[in-house]
Amino acid sequence: MPQDTLLDKADEAGGPRRRDAPPSGSAGPARRRLLGPQNRTLWFWVFVGPFALGLGLFTYVPLGWSVYLSFFDAHNTVSPTDFVGLDNYTAMLRDDAFTDSLVTFLVFTAFIVPATFLLSLSLALMVNRLRWAQAFFRSVFFLPVACSYVVAALIWKMSIFNGVRFGLANTVLGWFGADQIAWLSTTDPPWYWLVIVTVRLWLQAGFYMVLFLAGLQRIPRHLYEAAAVDGARPGWQVFRYITFPQLRATSIAVTLLLVINAFQAFDEFYNLLSDSRGYPPYARPPLVYLYYTALGQGQNLGLGSAGAVILALIIAVVTVAQARWFGLGRKED
Repeated sequence: MPQDTLLDKADEAGGPRRRDAPPSGSAGPARRRLLGPQNRTLWFWVFVGPFALGLGLFTYVPLGWSVYLSFFDAHNTVSPTDFVGLDNYTAMLRDDAFTDSLVTFLVFTAFIVPATFLLSLSLALMVNRLRWAQAFFRSVFFLPVACSYVVAALIWKMSIFNGVRFGLANTVLGWFGADQIAWLSTTDPPWYWLVIVTVRLWLQAGFYMVLFLAGLQRIPRHLYEAAAVDGARPGWQVFRYITFPQLRATSIAVTLLLVINAFQAFDEFYNLLSDSRGYPPYARPPLVYLYYTALGQGQNLGLGSAGAVILALIIAVVTVAQARWFGLGRKED
């Protein structure tokens, strides 16, 4: 029976008029769509809103403004008016110092990526085989991740690889009758790479060890049991044919993160190599060079912003190329 007829009968009987739904145009449905069932959407924005607001204000707005500055002649100002188009990009790509910084990155990546990968995987394999105190050793190896890069760099510079005889490394060399080494100022051979790579290894190996541990603990035990039944030898043979193939996704993620973090290297380089006289002309990664370009004596924010955009594009291209090469996201057979 039509609803209007029911309402008319209710009026004739003297009863109250009842409607099953609010009239069209009321705020009820809109409010339900905004807040969601049981106000879940409201609580989502209560918790996520402040973070999203901070991310937009302190990350995306500066990024957008940096792209804007890269098209202007912005000397000592963040509100330029002299539009120069792509001149900043052209000047940056023709700058030998910038291209040399990219070479420095390649050298640093060639050292740090395989070294961190092998060390973190080895630590994960050892910790995973422990039958007791596994949580203790996992925490011990992960603890350096919580240390500041600045603090670690100063410890390496002032205590371990100090260029005088009081440094730990030179003290150990003195026990064997070797000469002292000025670790951070000797370019032939370039001993400073040993200092830079070891401090980064100490700082980040524990983080990637945890990632590998998570991957190891997800490997089904029946695979190892089947391999034992088939006569596979424990050790290298099991690792090569069972463990490492099962860690393919984790290995890809670790490699991508290592390369991206190598592009972003700044703290250890700056705090290890700079002194009261400034930064030496060698071992300048891209971020250190852009720091001196944008905030140095010239304060060319337009040129520095152009270099930052170029670096971001390089990171994006390298990451996508790596992902496609490793087949990230591809369905496995």
